[in-house]
Amino acid sequence: MDILNTFKISSSAMRAQSQRLDTISSNLANVETTSTPEGGPYKKKSVYFQSTPLNFQEQLDGHLRNSVQGVKVTKIIEDKSEPRKVYNPSHPDANTEGYVAMPNVNVMEEMVDMMSATRSYQANATAIKSAKRMALKALEIGR
Repeated sequence: MDILNTFKISSSAMRAQSQRLDTISSNLANVETTSTPEGGPYKKKSVYFQSTPLNFQEQLDGHLRNSVQGVKVTKIIEDKSEPRKVYNPSHPDANTEGYVAMPNVNVMEEMVDMMSATRSYQANATAIKSAKRMALKALEIGR
């Protein structure tokens, strides 16, 4: 395996995890947003990943033999679950019965997802650091 592939694979994973973390931050920032430009409360967004060949050469190698692949974010979709109903008749967005539609964001789930994304990002950074150390040691041996 080419050591540059390690950098490409880990960097693609770091980019994808960074985008996942951005989405989680957006969900957490809007946990109390009851009114959006589209109408209604904020809807939770989720990131989906897909494995992908790194470039044309890797695609060709992938078809000839089982090669390594990177990752990318393919789509960010809104959660279609119903908003939470909270009784608060004094809220400006309350309906005639006094209930307010709150975002379908669960703070605990978002925190767990955030920790998972952070750990994955750190693991890929460590993989890059290890590959860099291996390359430097190989250069020292070659002297």
